Amino acid sequence: MNKKVKIETGYVIILLVLMVLTIITLYPFLNVMALSLNDSTDSVRGGITIFPRVFTLKNYQKVLQYATLPRAALNSVLRTVIGTAINVGFTSMTAYALSRRDFIGRKFVNFMLVITMYVSGGMVPSYLLIKALGLYGNFWVYILPGLVWAFCVFMVRTYIEGLPLSLQESAMIDGASDMTVFIKVIFPLCKPVTATIALYYAVNHWNSWFDTYLYCPTKDNLTTLQYELQKILQSASASVDPKTIMQQADRLKDLVTPQSLQMAITVVVIVPIIIIYPFLQKYFVEGMTLGAVKG
Repeated sequence: MNKKVKIETGYVIILLVLMVLTIITLYPFLNVMALSLNDSTDSVRGGITIFPRVFTLKNYQKVLQYATLPRAALNSVLRTVIGTAINVGFTSMTAYALSRRDFIGRKFVNFMLVITMYVSGGMVPSYLLIKALGLYGNFWVYILPGLVWAFCVFMVRTYIEGLPLSLQESAMIDGASDMTVFIKVIFPLCKPVTATIALYYAVNHWNSWFDTYLYCPTKDNLTTLQYELQKILQSASASVDPKTIMQQADRLKDLVTPQSLQMAITVVVIVPIIIIYPFLQKYFVEGMTLGAVKG
């Protein structure tokens, strides 16, 4: 009886700890959401927790009224979808090649990939290379420079090496080529790890804005959502005195403060990732676990 009570007490303690950790984890996001849905002039008074005190959609209306956002959002979606698909394809093919023991130069290529994880050419050489390749002001500048990440290659390679070698051998005995083996045998079995790297690539494409700033600053047709939102934040007046707002709340009731604008922008850019993640969570966790079993 005492043992049963101790076990139940242990479960209760674990449950309470997990609840506290969940609240700590969710609070920052809920606070941002509440501030984005709260009236700006009221927000400067402070005291907002996880619920808006004076509900309003004015902050989002201010963000969405910018004419460049629809085109920027479309470019970001295209970049994320096209870029992620190409990244996953080339990463998987590279990983498959490196997993083959009969690949000549396998160790050398592995070594060169490892070097890229620790050493970078620098911003200026990268900029000059992009211009020399004719990618400046081109949509493909968002995809080709980051075509393959070494970390993702090693993750997929490790996963493939954990698959039974007999699957490849039996397919080759039946006359299948290397490409056929990859497409019809290996790639379908790599769903967990490909979902994992797809999430990595997709988040990177969606959140990236600095490459737009460097390579497409004057190309309105190539602007991205993150870059436009960054410009909105910069253009928002950061010199508004909270005391002035509180004293003249009635006259400034239509004002959207930089803080409220920032919170609304934060929600706009992270909601798509939050919506997509639950569908990939199962594969993401499985891919991270299985892909790390073998070094």
